[in-house]
Amino acid sequence: MNYLHRRNPPIVHRDLKSPNLLVDKKYTVKVCDFGLSRLKANTFLSSKSAAGTPEWMAPEVLRDEPSNEKSDVYSFGVILWELATLQQPWSNLNPAQVVAAVGFRNKRLEIPRDLNSQVASLIEACWANEPWKRPSFASIMESLRPLTKPTTPLPGHPNMQLLS
Repeated sequence: MNYLHRRNPPIVHRDLKSPNLLVDKKYTVKVCDFGLSRLKANTFLSSKSAAGTPEWMAPEVLRDEPSNEKSDVYSFGVILWELATLQQPWSNLNPAQVVAAVGFRNKRLEIPRDLNSQVASLIEACWANEPWKRPSFASIMESLRPLTKPTTPLPGHPNMQLLS
């Protein structure tokens, strides 16, 4: 995502979600399904279509307001939440209820209290109400770097480590 957002003009995915992430045998993640992506030729993108998956969409997108690459950052925060909780986002709501809750009532997924504080802070930053307050992917990568140092290998998965 950092690569896409650093292009000139930036490429905004607009449908970033866990089902659009492919993982190979070496745990390299590739983003796929660029059907909704757009070049950001101006400051903001606007979409008058109902395309996308509400569970991962930023509030401004759900309200059909202009958006930019910071909407992808919000979606990435939902993916981090999924990885941390091993749950599907908003599984108790239908898509229309998600639009109402996130887009109009400012609701966010509950972050577990026992989650690593750095990860919890990063998720919260990705979910900032004002898109301009959300971090860039370059900043996200810097935040995650200390958390990716080898710690405890998972049994049966020598290439995967637990975050401490």
